[in-house]
Amino acid sequence: FREGDAQKLAFPDRTFDRVLANFALLHLTNPERACAEAGRVLKPGGKFGFTTWARVEENPFVKLVDDAIQAHANLDVSLPPGPPYYLFESPDEFRAALERAGFDGSSMTFKVHRIEWQVPTARFVFDAERNAGVRTAGLLARQTPEALNAIQEAIERGMRRYARGNGFAIPKAAYVVALRKG
Repeated sequence: FREGDAQKLAFPDRTFDRVLANFALLHLTNPERACAEAGRVLKPGGKFGFTTWARVEENPFVKLVDDAIQAHANLDVSLPPGPPYYLFESPDEFRAALERAGFDGSSMTFKVHRIEWQVPTARFVFDAERNAGVRTAGLLARQTPEALNAIQEAIERGMRRYARGNGFAIPKAAYVVALRKG
């Protein structure tokens, strides 16, 4: 493994057969630049695959957390620059962005992958976002104790509908995209 900047990869052109980005693009300042870099380091005909969270309308997990944050958080806090959370909201938007980065848009596969995330407690979701998230964790770290408590309570209330046996099972959805270098 090598640590590096996805927006400025330290590899020569045409080095790899495959490039993968698992839930990475929406944590970057310029995800389209990262896509262009993926294309640059791919050999002709190489493949680029990545995942991003599905839109809030398709993703009950994201909606639950987003609703709590929108209702109770101070959104006017300083965070490092990043793209809109739902930068690519449709297959056509993905295709256009990736074609601009040099990929063959006609080779794109686009799938919605759904799972049920089984968690032991209603609070687990709040703790996961606060302690293991990226941008959401940064936002939560900048909230008052009162706002954090309100967000936590809203998430826990929202989790009630997902109670299953001795825990909870909340649906999550992601986009899985792959395409060939043009």
